[in-house]
Amino acid sequence: MAADHPTGHTASHPANRPASLAAGLAEERVDHRFKALPPDAEGLTVATLTAERRNLFTGGFTTPVLALSAESVEHNLALLEAYAERHGLAFAPHGKTSMAPQLFADQLKRGAWGITAAVPHQARVYRAYGIGRIFLANELVDAVALRWLAGEMTADPEFRFICYVDSVRGVELMEEALSAARATRPVDVVVELGAGEGARTGARTEADCAAVADAVAAAGSLRLVGVAGYEGEVPDADPERVREWLRRLVALTAGFDAEKRFTGAEEIVISAGGSAWFDAVADVFAEIPELSSPVLKLLRSGAYVSHDDGHYKHLTPFNRVPEEGALEPAFRLWAQVVSRPSGEQAFLNAGKRDAAYDLDLPEAQVVRSARDGSVRPATGITVTGLSDQHTWVRTEEGVELEVGDWVGMGLSHPCTSFDKWQLIPLVEADGTVSDYIRTFF
Repeated sequence: MAADHPTGHTASHPANRPASLAAGLAEERVDHRFKALPPDAEGLTVATLTAERRNLFTGGFTTPVLALSAESVEHNLALLEAYAERHGLAFAPHGKTSMAPQLFADQLKRGAWGITAAVPHQARVYRAYGIGRIFLANELVDAVALRWLAGEMTADPEFRFICYVDSVRGVELMEEALSAARATRPVDVVVELGAGEGARTGARTEADCAAVADAVAAAGSLRLVGVAGYEGEVPDADPERVREWLRRLVALTAGFDAEKRFTGAEEIVISAGGSAWFDAVADVFAEIPELSSPVLKLLRSGAYVSHDDGHYKHLTPFNRVPEEGALEPAFRLWAQVVSRPSGEQAFLNAGKRDAAYDLDLPEAQVVRSARDGSVRPATGITVTGLSDQHTWVRTEEGVELEVGDWVGMGLSHPCTSFDKWQLIPLVEADGTVSDYIRTFF
């Protein structure tokens, strides 16, 4: 049986390059661009401010302020590293969740194969911070982006790039652009199998996938290396339906291999895995039959780094398989009570500009008293809506909540939480800020 591809680093993909480039972010100057940071830190480098180890509540930060739990982030990184290793999976976490080079570096140090992107801009950020392997989970037909990609691949012979193809027309556009750019190396592609009628992208049938593969074989600038897709788009997803689609993905890969469609590929890539069904991916990928070349079983879950208090909290595979461990929500948005017009209503100074709201509203969790700094559970306090810059809060009768109090809220959907903050305090359990996470959206 062909051996699976190792999940760790190779000599051609050193983990220290992304780490060293991300470390350069510490020399950036703190100023008005970064929400919530202390006004008296204006002009300091991030490194200098970090060294001061200020307290989030008493160190001059303004509200609203988004914080990441240092302990929870560390726990989540370690948990998925162990999970991937235990199940024989390579791991290319989806970077669009955070767009944070510091977190990418941490993931690579923990054995990640590379980082997944969705659009060319994200890939450019990854390359600027030394990412040596990129999986683009999308079809790339932008001629300008393909010209940039060709240049990157020529300049760096060790750079590995893989992207989706899901249409004959897309293959034609890629071939045209890469030929015009005089690409010196073929671009590796995987045929995307759609998750069903009414799902998102991807060729809908096995026959459609074969037609796309035929088009790749006729294109001199592309090389077919595998098959991929996204099980999170399976209509009316449940464990049975998701596994059924994943078995189609495996069967398609095995069929293509039997037809010798992966000629020239050093390994066969099969990829899936968002943050809701990676247990199903691990189970079905364990059933992959013997193939003619080593198999890279590539998982792409990304939301795990911060997890959340809503969407993924309820969908995480660890709820279904608790013996595997448990992720911890790492986000907390702190906002201040700025209006208390009645005994049943209050308003906080955070809104749609600060909190994810596309799937679920924030969840009031704790209250920090403006009088003495004491912290208590947010019992009887419910977020009912968001305006541009206000959180609408309903309070039960007798609940103490004063103007000036800080309310800590959990957030749903990390993918639309990171993108609202460019420099996020990484906060230890006692409130000490130990680092600042830079994002690029």
